[in-house]
Amino acid sequence: MSNNRPTHRVYAVTKTGERNFWNAIGAAWVHSDGWGFNVKLDYLPLNGAEIVIRKPKSDEVDATAAD
Repeated sequence: MSNNRPTHRVYAVTKTGERNFWNAIGAAWVHSDGWGFNVKLDYLPLNGAEIVIRKPKSDEVDATAAD
């Protein structure tokens, strides 16, 4: 894994009717050669949730920088 902060967040998205529940389950970094990702999962969804990897919003990046 890279020593840099994660470039993306990993979510498990559960869809129930018209609502979607996004649960943060890990982080991802762009691989050093730029052709993929290194992924670290803190949780593994067992309920058939869709796994989504997204860049964090600017307010999430600011909150992470304060850690």
